[in-house]
Amino acid sequence: MDHIDRKIVAELENDGRMSFAALSERVGVSKSPAWQRVRALEEAGVIRGFHAEVSPSALGLVVECLVDVQIRLDAHIAFEDAVLAHPAVIECRTTAGDSDYVLRIFARSMEHLDDLLRHDLSKLPGVHRLSTKIFLKTIKSRSSLTKWAVASAH
Repeated sequence: MDHIDRKIVAELENDGRMSFAALSERVGVSKSPAWQRVRALEEAGVIRGFHAEVSPSALGLVVECLVDVQIRLDAHIAFEDAVLAHPAVIECRTTAGDSDYVLRIFARSMEHLDDLLRHDLSKLPGVHRLSTKIFLKTIKSRSSLTKWAVASAH
C-alpha cells in the first residue's frame, strides 16, 4: 500500500458511501484510478466490505454483553460450528487466558439475556462455564484503524 491507498482506506473508513468522484477529489487521483485502487484493495483483503451500521436499540436489542466461554478440550469444532449457526452470537473470538472464547451478544431485556444464557448458550457443545460482562454505557464504539496504524508506526 502506498500513500494514496492509505488515503483511500482512511476516507472510506470514515464514509463508505462516498462517491468515486468525491473520493478521487479527496485523494488527488481521477475517478478511474480511484475505482481501480478500491477494487485492488478489496481483492487484497484490505477493504473487507461495505455495510450499514445498524443501531441495536432501534431493533429492540438494548442489552449488550460479552460472554466468556470455557469448553471441553474435545469440543472446539462442534462449538465453533454451533456458534456460526447461532443468530444471537454477533461475534466469536478465541482467547488466551481464563476463557477459550468470547462471544458478543445482544438481548431485548435482562430476562431475554437470562433465557439466552440458560437455555441456548449454556447448551452449546462442550460448554463448561459461562461468565458474562454486561455493558452499562458505551463511551467509544468505533475508531479509525488507519489513524491508529499510522500513529502506532512511529
